[in-house]
Amino acid sequence: MADLQRPTLCCCRKVLTVPTKPSEAPRTLGQCHLVDVASASNFHSFRLRHFHLDLNINFALKRMTGWQVLELVPVQPGVQSLILDTHPSLLIHSIDCKVPGASGGPDHFLSLSYRVEPFTDYGSSLNITLPAAAIRPHRAFRVTVRYTTTDGPAIWWLDTELTCGQTRPLVFTQGHSVCNRSFFPCFDTPAVKSTYSATVRVPDGVTVLMSASRSAYSKQDRLFQFSMEYPVPAYLVALVAGDLQHADIGPRSRVWAERCILTCAVSKLGGSVERCLNVAEELFGPYVWGRYDIVFLPPSFPIVAMENPCLTFIISSILESQEFLLIDVIHEIAHGWFGNAVTNATWEEMWLSEGLATYAQRRITTEAYGEALTCLETVFRLDALHRQMRLLGDNNPVSKLQAKFEPGVNPSSLMNLFTYEKGFCFVSYLSQLCGDIKKFDTFLKAYIEQFRFSSVVAQDLLDFFLGFFPELKESCVAKREGLEFERWLNDCGPPLCEPDLSAGGALTGPVQRLCDLWGVEAPDPQAIATFDISAWSTFQTVLFLDRLLDRSPLPQEVMSLLSSCYSALLDEMNAEVRIRWLQIVVRNGFYPDLHRVRSFLHKHTSRMYTVPLYEDLCGGVMKCFAVEVFYQTQARLHPNLRKTLQQILFHTGPANASATDPPLLDTPTEPPTSGAIALRDVNVSA
Repeated sequence: MADLQRPTLCCCRKVLTVPTKPSEAPRTLGQCHLVDVASASNFHSFRLRHFHLDLNINFALKRMTGWQVLELVPVQPGVQSLILDTHPSLLIHSIDCKVPGASGGPDHFLSLSYRVEPFTDYGSSLNITLPAAAIRPHRAFRVTVRYTTTDGPAIWWLDTELTCGQTRPLVFTQGHSVCNRSFFPCFDTPAVKSTYSATVRVPDGVTVLMSASRSAYSKQDRLFQFSMEYPVPAYLVALVAGDLQHADIGPRSRVWAERCILTCAVSKLGGSVERCLNVAEELFGPYVWGRYDIVFLPPSFPIVAMENPCLTFIISSILESQEFLLIDVIHEIAHGWFGNAVTNATWEEMWLSEGLATYAQRRITTEAYGEALTCLETVFRLDALHRQMRLLGDNNPVSKLQAKFEPGVNPSSLMNLFTYEKGFCFVSYLSQLCGDIKKFDTFLKAYIEQFRFSSVVAQDLLDFFLGFFPELKESCVAKREGLEFERWLNDCGPPLCEPDLSAGGALTGPVQRLCDLWGVEAPDPQAIATFDISAWSTFQTVLFLDRLLDRSPLPQEVMSLLSSCYSALLDEMNAEVRIRWLQIVVRNGFYPDLHRVRSFLHKHTSRMYTVPLYEDLCGGVMKCFAVEVFYQTQARLHPNLRKTLQQILFHTGPANASATDPPLLDTPTEPPTSGAIALRDVNVSA
């Protein structure tokens, strides 16, 4: 792998300027009044042209040490300081600035004074005093920050026994939403983008990958070099290092994984990646990043998938379910256009990435695999949305598309189904207004072309929509009574309308009919036996189990009949199916099947499967059982997950409060009976 040519990636800048060439840097946001309450930085005062990371990875100490060089251009007069987002776990050693020499003399370096100040529980501010000699409006200068990472929330160290192959340790980063300030000092806001490069030194036998468009490796120096040619926001800079092997799965796609799971990953994906990329390009225009590679990470990966440009991160646990894997991959592919190419300018409008990506995912799925599958998956997700709505109530502000964050609120903590599914429903409504889905495809292609490599707010999207369809603007569709755009964005509650999903009736109909049979006081075993759920798809089965879960608690005689009909059959199915059945077992206190819960928790060590069951166990009368299983399995859990489970079991604090324990963005299922939002109520792919 002397020259690992990987795709270029980008995640864009605010709509003030769109580069006319890939190498042209995006323009500053200095004249924009955009406010990002999640960033302590003074990003309006500068244009970040480029930054470089030079890092040495030390697995023994679990630290990365090195430096960062930022190339900046002041865009406001009188700027005397540079304020970057950082984190208490990031140890700053020194900061200096390259200052032009007097009268054409040689440049020299000047040590800069700085101070680190508290900002929120998820970060700090790094205030650097700038020398007057170096700061001239619209003239570039460079600042070098020497630092060491410790135990910040962005960097996940896995000991050898926590990896899939257990051959050597592994480290990966997870920057979404505001974690990368513990990886490197930055303007940690999606409104700011720049190109970047990196040099990474590692021990012999370790492979390093980054979300970059170009890479090279020097075996003699054990040194990896990376370059990202398009501007990206801080949260999309990602790194993984470990014992990784690769296999090509298409002309522009490669799978990376530990050797023990590589064959499985390749067989599960087959030619689906290239197929979906081709469909997406037909719908939304060229895939600008070159390559689309995937790295499968151990079960300790805290979310299901992350759309890091050129290099999607996916948890290996999802390999059990080919259908869930396929949909997750398609969703991350869709982010190549919606989220990476055009990005929400603040975290308060996350739906601009997730809602549009979910819509695009379903358009790709429809074209590649048929409308029935798309409708089935959508019904399953909308069921989860309404489940979450019942839990939260119609007036909960987190259900707004334009969520307003109070200062200090971690954006990741408000990542929920509304950004995905309510956002999807709004985009679907815009499509319906056109009267022709193909016309809306054309609009989305033009939208990407117009705003590529920029970050946008909702008004940018809606203004462009009404400008693209002037007849709709003339008919005042934005103010149609009951469906006003303003209400879509700022009203609490469920979507104002939902798309027609009747095309999935052949798949969803049998599920509902079987649910109805189980919903009567005395279910008829003969009628139930006419339904062969072993022939159903995974999405049909989980939809059935989720709807049974909605009806809990169930009479014990019904639970006994359910167990006799399905327990042995479900044992042979994938984890997405089994966890739902086990949640039914736990919430109904059905002790005869409790051994299955034990076996499942002994096998599965990922957050997406452990936390929901522990929450349910502790929400009922089975807490002693949960504690027993925890002590039997804790040695195989990542320290962050172990801390979360201890908080659930022993009430040592909020389960998601730890600064080193980012919240899960996971596939939805039934909320816990305790009243808090279950981790599995939050959608999967970031």
